Amino acid sequence: MGVCCCCSALRPRYKRLVDNIFPEDPKDGLVKADMEKLTFYAVSAPEKLDRIGSYLAERLSRDVVRHRSGYVLIAMEALDQLLMACHSQSIKPFVESFLHMVAKLLESGEPKLQVLGTNSFVKFANIEEDTPSYHRRYDFFVSRFSAMCHSCDSDPETRTEIRIAGIRGIQGVVRKTVNDELQATIWEPQHMDKIVPSLLFNMQKIEEVDSRIGPPPSPSAADKEENPAMLAENCLRELLGRATFGNMNNAVRPVFAHLDHHRLWDPNEFAVHCFKVIMYSIQAQYSHHVIQEILGHLDARKKDSPRVRAGIIQVLLEAVAIAAKGSIGPTVLEVFNTLLKHLRLSVEFEARDLQGESISSANLNTSSKDSDEKIVQNAIIQTIGFFGSNLPDYQRSEIMMFIMGKVPVFGTSTHTLDISQLGDLGTRRIQIMLLRSLLMVTSGYKAKTIVTALPGSFLDPLLSPSLMEDYELRQLVLEVMHNLMDRHDNRAKLRGIRIIPDVADLKIKREKICRQDTSFMKKNGQQLYRHIYLGCKEEDNVQKNYELLYTSLALITIELANEEVVIDLIRLAIALQDSAIINEDNLSMFHRCGIMALVAAYLNFVSQMIAVPAFCQHVSKVIEIRTMEAPYFLPEHIFRDKCMLPKSLEKHDKNLYFLTNKIAESLGGSGYSVERLSVPYVPQVTDEDRLSRRKSIVDTVSIQVDILPNSNPSDDVVSNTEEITFEALKKAIDTSGMEEQEKEKRRLVIERFQKAPFEEIAAQCESKANFLHDRLAQILELTIRPPPSPSGTLTITSGHAQYQSVPVYEMKFPDLCVY
Repeated sequence: MGVCCCCSALRPRYKRLVDNIFPEDPKDGLVKADMEKLTFYAVSAPEKLDRIGSYLAERLSRDVVRHRSGYVLIAMEALDQLLMACHSQSIKPFVESFLHMVAKLLESGEPKLQVLGTNSFVKFANIEEDTPSYHRRYDFFVSRFSAMCHSCDSDPETRTEIRIAGIRGIQGVVRKTVNDELQATIWEPQHMDKIVPSLLFNMQKIEEVDSRIGPPPSPSAADKEENPAMLAENCLRELLGRATFGNMNNAVRPVFAHLDHHRLWDPNEFAVHCFKVIMYSIQAQYSHHVIQEILGHLDARKKDSPRVRAGIIQVLLEAVAIAAKGSIGPTVLEVFNTLLKHLRLSVEFEARDLQGESISSANLNTSSKDSDEKIVQNAIIQTIGFFGSNLPDYQRSEIMMFIMGKVPVFGTSTHTLDISQLGDLGTRRIQIMLLRSLLMVTSGYKAKTIVTALPGSFLDPLLSPSLMEDYELRQLVLEVMHNLMDRHDNRAKLRGIRIIPDVADLKIKREKICRQDTSFMKKNGQQLYRHIYLGCKEEDNVQKNYELLYTSLALITIELANEEVVIDLIRLAIALQDSAIINEDNLSMFHRCGIMALVAAYLNFVSQMIAVPAFCQHVSKVIEIRTMEAPYFLPEHIFRDKCMLPKSLEKHDKNLYFLTNKIAESLGGSGYSVERLSVPYVPQVTDEDRLSRRKSIVDTVSIQVDILPNSNPSDDVVSNTEEITFEALKKAIDTSGMEEQEKEKRRLVIERFQKAPFEEIAAQCESKANFLHDRLAQILELTIRPPPSPSGTLTITSGHAQYQSVPVYEMKFPDLCVY
C-alpha cells in the first residue's frame, strides 16, 4: 500500500485530478467535488488542458474497448463540462482530443454510445470559438453522421433514435463549419453528396408513412425533436439558408440525383415538397440559380418517359411560382426558350409515335403515350402561363413577342422554331400549343393604350394564323386578341352570342377613346375588319367561332370605336349579310344562317351602344320579323340543336334584312357622316391568304357580268376568241413596252393628284363609288327578285373558274358590264 501511495504521489497532478472524478462504482456517477477541483485547475493552468484531454481520451478508449459504458459516460460528461468552462487559446489541442473521443464513440457498434458521442458533438458545435481553426477537418463526422441517417436497425425505436442522432450530428457540423470561412470545404460536392441525400432520405421515409395514414396533425416542439422528418427538413432549411452565390449549385444538385435514383419524379409529390422547401429557404436573389438547375436537369432528362418530364416541369412550375414573387434574375427568356424547346420535342415525340405505329396492339400503347405527352404539353403551357402572368408588363410584352416569333406559319420562314421533323400534323399541334401558351401569358394583361398591347410587330404575325384552315387556331387567335383588347373586363358580360334586350343592363365599362387608340384604328382598322370578315366566311366554323367573332366586334366597339369606326363596323356587318345572301363561297346553309345571326346580334348591340333611336327601331323591327318568319336568322335558334334550316335564301322578303338606306337615314338624322355607308365594304387584298393556305380573296371578288343577245353558245365562243398570230405573241412576250406603259400610267396618276383640284378628285372618286354601288345593287336585285322574262345570258367568272351561262332577265340597264 505504501508503494502505491508513493507511486500515486509521484504521478502528475492533472492525472490524479482526472482519476479522482471516477468513482469505484460507475453507477454513482461523476464525483462532483473532484470535478470542481479539476475544472478549477484547468481554468487556472490552461496550458495543461491538452494533457488533461489526452489522458481522458486514453481512459475513454480503454473503457470503450472493455465495454465499460458507465465509465465512458462519466468521461464524456467531464469533457463536456471542461469544454463549457474553458475558453482560451490553449483549448485547441484539447478540442482535438475531444473530437478523437467522439470519433471513438461513433465508431463503436453500440447505439447508446453513438447517441452519446453525437450529443457531445452537438454541445461542442454550439460553442463559439474565439479564433478559427486552420487545420481541423470534419470529413469523418460528415461521413459517419450521414451513415447514421440511413440506419437499418431491426428495432424501430433504436433505428429512429440513431437516425435522429445522425441528423442532429449533421446539423451540428453545419452550424460549426458553415459560418467559418476557413471551413468552406463543407460545401464541396463530396460532402454535399452525403449530407443532402441523408436529409432527403429521412424526409421521404416519413412522408411515405404520412401519405398512407392521412395528413399529420401540426407537430409540437417536442414532436419536431423526435420526428426525423421534421428534424431533417429543419436541418435542410438551415443548410440552404446559409448557402451563398458560389455554393448554391453544389447544395441543389444532390437533390436531383436523389430524386432520380429513387424515381420520385412520378409521382412527384415529394419532389414538389422538396423544391418548395428549397425555394422558401434560400435567399431570394439566388432563386434563379435553382430555376437554372431545374431547366438543366430537364434538358438532361429530355429522352425520359413523358411522366418523368411532366413531373420535372410541375416542379419547375412550383419553383417559378415562388420565384416570381421575388427576384427571377436573367433567366426569364431562358425559361421560356427551354420550355418551348421541350414543347416542340413533346409534339415531335407524339407525331413520331402516331406515324410509326401500325398494328392494333401497338396503337393501344401509342394512345397511352399520346395521353402522357399531352400531360407534358399541358404542364408546359401551365408553367408558361403562370410565369408570364407574374411578370411585369414590360417583360410580358417581350415574352409575347418571343412566343409569337416561334409560331410557324405555312409559307414563311420568319419563325425561329425548328419544325422540320414535325410534319403537317405536328406543325398544327405545335401551333395550337404555342397559341395556348400565348393565351395564358396575355391573360390579365392590361395596357393603357391598345398600341402598347398590339404593336405592329406583334399584330401582323398574330393575325396570320387567323386565316388558316383550322377553326381551333382561329379561335385561339381571337381569344388572344380579346385578352389584349379587353381593358375594362367586359368580355365576361359579352359571353355567348345572343340578342340582348337591353345592353344597359350589362353595365358596360368604357372610357373616352384616346388619341393613340384613334391613331391605331386609322392604321390597323382595315386589317382587323378584313380578318373578321374572312373569318366569318370559313367553311369549318363552329358556334364558338361565331361567338368569338361577335365578341371581337363588340370589344372593338367598346374599346376603340369613334363615329368613323362605328360606320366602318356597320359597313362590315352589311357586307357580311350580303356575302351570306350572294354566297360566292358556296357556304352551307348553316354557315350562311350563322353569319346572318352574327350580324343581327352585333347590329342589335351597336345600335344600343350608340343610342340612335331610329337605328334601334329599324334593328328591332327586323329582329321582330325574323322571330316570326325566319328564326334561323337569329343566334338563339340557329345555334340550337336540330334547328330547321331553309332550303334557300333567294325567296326571302327584304324586310328580313338590314337595309343600308334605312341605316344611313337613321344615322344621318343624328349627325353621323353616312356618306361612306353607300360604299360597299371590300376587304384589302394581301399575301396573307397564300401564306396561310387559304384561297385568296382575289378568287372571290372578280365578278364579270356580260349581257349578250340571244345566240348559240358556240357563237359566243367564236365572237369572244381573239385571233392568235405571231404579232400577238410577240406583244405578249415583249414586256419592255408594258413596263413603259405602266410607268407612264403611274406618272399621269401622280401628276393628276399633285395638280388637279381636290374637289375634282373627290367628285371622281364619289362617281366611281356610286357606279360600283349601283351595279352591285343590280346584281343583288337579280339574285333576290328575278323578273319573269329572260332576254340574254349571264356569265359569272370567279378566279379561274367560269360558271355555266344562265338566263338573264330584263333589267333597267341592258348594257350592264361590271368588272
